[in-house]
Amino acid sequence: MPHWLQLMAESLPSLLWAGLIFTIPLTLLSFAFGLILGLITAIARLFGPAPVAAVARFYVWVIRGTPLLVQLFVIFYGLPSAGILLDAFPAALIGFTLNIGAYSSEIIRAVISSVPKGQWEAAYSIGMSWRQAMSRTILPQAARVAVPPLSNTFISLVKDTSLAAAITVPELFQAAQRIVATTYEPLILYIEAALIYLVLSSILSQLQVRLERRFARYGGMLEANA
Repeated sequence: MPHWLQLMAESLPSLLWAGLIFTIPLTLLSFAFGLILGLITAIARLFGPAPVAAVARFYVWVIRGTPLLVQLFVIFYGLPSAGILLDAFPAALIGFTLNIGAYSSEIIRAVISSVPKGQWEAAYSIGMSWRQAMSRTILPQAARVAVPPLSNTFISLVKDTSLAAAITVPELFQAAQRIVATTYEPLILYIEAALIYLVLSSILSQLQVRLERRFARYGGMLEANA
């Protein structure tokens, strides 16, 4: 067996374990919390009072205007100066959540705004409250449109979690860095890590296609029944 292939085979379990224990949970938790934060932010900007909408706009402006790596450094290395100490994983989770929240809020805000006003009027005409109209009429329609951009955001997040290695989270990429430090084979190990990210992204892309098709059929059924 060639040396490079043997090295990849020996390091694969460690890389997969780091991905299973840290990369995947960090991705799923960050995306879930980020979606919740994004929905709250989008609603605040669209329907909140002026001061609340201003705070939401400021949050989105700051997060979208600064690099994610800098945000992680501020949270993990900067906050201790203010007396706030965080372990690496919670710091990364907060950083990614804030980042996803800002970007997903723009997507959610756009898709909610794209729902025709007639849908609001129809919901109100049958006695729905604002909350009922939002949850039963507007958000289900907006979700169908939001699937492609939110799926792309999720796939990007899988790759962005490699930045957590910079704040000592022992995820997949840092596991590769540690093996490189003992084997002195950066090219082979980094290519292997890249291939693992590529496989994960490819799987998620296929799931995205299936999800889009399902939502497209659901939308077709709604239009046929309308």
